[in-house]
Amino acid sequence: MAMCSVYQSGGVNMDHSENAIGVAATMAHEMGHNFGMTHDSPHCCPASAEDGGCIMAAATGDPFPRVFNGCNKRELDRYLQSGGGMCLSNMPDTRMMYGGRRCGNGYLEDGEECDCGEEEECNNPCCNASNCTLKGGAECAHGACCHRCKLLAPGTLCRPQARQCDLPEFCTGKSPFCPTNFYQMDGTPCEGGQAYCYNGMCLTYQEQCQQLWGPGARPAPDLCFEKVNVAGDIFGNCGKDMNGKHRKCDTRDAKCGKIQCQSSQARPLESNAVPIDTTIIMNGRQIQCRGTHVYRRADDDEEEEGDMLDPGLVLTGTKCGDNHICFEGQCRNTSFFETEGCGNKCNGHGVCNNNKNCHCFPGWAPPFCNTPGPGGSIDSGPTPPNSIGPVVAGVFSALFVLAVLFLGFYCCKQNNKLGQLKPSALPSKLRQQFSCPFRVSQNSGTGHANPTFKLQTPQGKRKVTNTPEILRKPSQPPPRPPPAYLHGGSPPAPVPPHLNRVARNSPGLGAQVERKESSRRPPPSRPVPPAPNCLLSQDFSRPRPPQKALPANPVPGRRIPPRPGGVSVLQPPAAGPQQPWPLPLPTPKFPQYRPQRAGGMANSKI
Repeated sequence: MAMCSVYQSGGVNMDHSENAIGVAATMAHEMGHNFGMTHDSPHCCPASAEDGGCIMAAATGDPFPRVFNGCNKRELDRYLQSGGGMCLSNMPDTRMMYGGRRCGNGYLEDGEECDCGEEEECNNPCCNASNCTLKGGAECAHGACCHRCKLLAPGTLCRPQARQCDLPEFCTGKSPFCPTNFYQMDGTPCEGGQAYCYNGMCLTYQEQCQQLWGPGARPAPDLCFEKVNVAGDIFGNCGKDMNGKHRKCDTRDAKCGKIQCQSSQARPLESNAVPIDTTIIMNGRQIQCRGTHVYRRADDDEEEEGDMLDPGLVLTGTKCGDNHICFEGQCRNTSFFETEGCGNKCNGHGVCNNNKNCHCFPGWAPPFCNTPGPGGSIDSGPTPPNSIGPVVAGVFSALFVLAVLFLGFYCCKQNNKLGQLKPSALPSKLRQQFSCPFRVSQNSGTGHANPTFKLQTPQGKRKVTNTPEILRKPSQPPPRPPPAYLHGGSPPAPVPPHLNRVARNSPGLGAQVERKESSRRPPPSRPVPPAPNCLLSQDFSRPRPPQKALPANPVPGRRIPPRPGGVSVLQPPAAGPQQPWPLPLPTPKFPQYRPQRAGGMANSKI
């Protein structure tokens, strides 16, 4: 029997004993079978025969048993864990209860606000046991959705999902009781399509084999089912017919008869079960098929069948083929569950429950899962509002942090690559961005070079245009005396190292000004040539240049000691490849020079 099965939960018990304890023991025994309990094995019952033994014994009598044992408890736990007691979470229909309505029976019936039992046993602080009414300020007195005499908020989870075929239930905010326990409609695929839901359980051959033989057991090949279950005897059958005789299995129904397993164990787990081994030949090799037979011993030591379903049979609801399920020993098409027709109205965003209503996935609203909403069904209560909000926010936050980290890593890698490139390998825009902040104007010509400096700060460098700068013609500088060091005075202070550059073949200042004045023309249509190459690792923290003009000849060189009565002369540095150092500065004012003689330097005179 099965407690919550529509087809197998009923039973008729009759006892002719005049002792009420005997009737109670018989009823408890048969209800134990409904909860998945089998008859006790010889070593399960700790109670002595003088005390009546245990309730689940194969035979009972006076004195009558009063206790269950540890074996019964393990079987009950296994049965409930597999989903066999799904209906026990529901409130009974008080309109169908025997004895009629009465205050004090412990059931909330029509016309009652609460019912905590008789006055002597009631300990509920929210209920008046005398008249079954709520106390002042109380909203409720019983139920999973009642806490400290107050109703829980709508959407509060009151019964979580127990298994993959089960569905969660939520408080409605109007009733103190959790809604009826709903589960997915019979015939809904589960276990990745390897099984179907039935009565809230996902039944597989492997799970049943492990319940009989222990961990590691697995179902035998289909040929084992076909060879064994066509016998139609106690060891291989598809159940019993109307006359109580074992029924042979047709080939299509063979997987709904006695279950065939493969296991390395010597015997099944149940103490009153024996193995039934059959060897078949498949593809030229021997295959062992292991069935199970559960027996009990009567007083005459003759083997008899128990008054319960054979636990060695394949359970009703087990998948026996594509779109087929075992039902009463037959492999039937799942179309009689009408699962497909119900599932179509959920628009692919939910599943049907056992009340044939849609239970929508999170993000879709009942009843048809075709509009945005929190999910759930009209039967299971409203799901919590914004229940997926924190999850979505957490996911987006994590993605944002990852994006920021990736962007930072990418920028660092790009900077490292730019630092390793030569300046000439950079594009023109990047070369302008990373060019040196100081430029030296350079002109070709003959004679001594007089460089012109112009300061370019990094701040000014950011605004780069392709329009070339045109020098303005300076006003005629007033004459001033020659430098003192030409007449034997102290030499000028050395030029800083970062300004130590020589412009080669540059004409005098007058020639430069005249040439620039004569060649003034509109800006070219094409961009100017790129700036001279410069190391990228420039130190921009340099001291500001002097505001006054520099000396006439800032080119450092080896000083030649003056001859007696002569003039000290600076020896220019040896000729060689020089890298220009652009450093634009305001046009300085220099004294006029006479043309220099070939092979030497001319003495400047006013």
